[in-house]
Amino acid sequence: MEASKRVDDSFTMQVMAISGEGNSSSFTLLSRPLPTPGPGQVLIRVAAAGVNRPDVYQRKGHYPPPSWAPADVPGLEVAGVITSTGEGVAADRMGDKVCALVSGGGYASHVLAEAIHCLPIPEGWSFVEAATLPETVFTVWHNVFQRGRLKSGERLLVHGGSSGIGITAIQLAKALGARVYATAGSASKCAACESLGAERCIDYRQEDFEKILASEGVDLILDMVGGDYVPKNLRILHEEGRLVLINTMKGSKVEVDFGLVMRKRLHISGSTLRGRSHAFKSNLAKEIYERVWPIILSGEFRPVIYKTFPLQQALQAHDLLESSTHIGKVVLQVAAI
Repeated sequence: MEASKRVDDSFTMQVMAISGEGNSSSFTLLSRPLPTPGPGQVLIRVAAAGVNRPDVYQRKGHYPPPSWAPADVPGLEVAGVITSTGEGVAADRMGDKVCALVSGGGYASHVLAEAIHCLPIPEGWSFVEAATLPETVFTVWHNVFQRGRLKSGERLLVHGGSSGIGITAIQLAKALGARVYATAGSASKCAACESLGAERCIDYRQEDFEKILASEGVDLILDMVGGDYVPKNLRILHEEGRLVLINTMKGSKVEVDFGLVMRKRLHISGSTLRGRSHAFKSNLAKEIYERVWPIILSGEFRPVIYKTFPLQQALQAHDLLESSTHIGKVVLQVAAI
């Protein structure tokens, strides 16, 4: 088999590369050689790229990419068209419209992806809509359903319910029979969470989620806040309850009563996705295609896009994300395909 096959007639690509340092970091649009896919890889001509908080952390120097990912180009999820295939990938995949989880490099006109990490764009979805799926769906499926073992009929609390992760967790949990609760920072954000399937969304600026949920409790909490939320979380969990942390926006160091953890037989877990192996992500992609894609195709899950920006305005997209005023996803529109 040939090392690679391609239909793209260009030899360069455009990337939004991180420039500057620390909080002053910004982006510069650069031209770089078009990469060649290696064994098991494809080259995607990017139409749209999702914007996520890990991208912001990387820009500020707080979340370095793994060794195999571009060092200065963020972007963990894209949607576009396969234009080149590496060894071991069927050439007839060229031209496929896909969304893909990548370890970095998504803020570009082209990006390499593992072929098995590419999923077909759901029928009727635009590239912009499809670009909102990979990072959030992979994260939620692993943390809520694999690590958190959420079952139908159980009670799930999602902190940051109006975020990209939050809207995904609410919809998937609801579709699979769970009772969902959420926290968010305004009445409009809470209304959005409830419209997506949350039974109750608590405005944390006005109310204490611990007091509201203490009497009935919950079985699983997906927490991206950390800090002083952690002891509150532990107190409202049922016996054998599970706390899964995926971020610690309010701090990663906190005092915990492990006597409570032992008495209630609680399970505390956490994870990050980016640095996991290709094999792990491949198995996750297969399970998501089997379990989540039917939910998406049924219409039980819908994209929530707050705003789109052209690729050249990546910094403005980051500013919006950091403001936490958005509901749902922020997306970069890279090219018309």
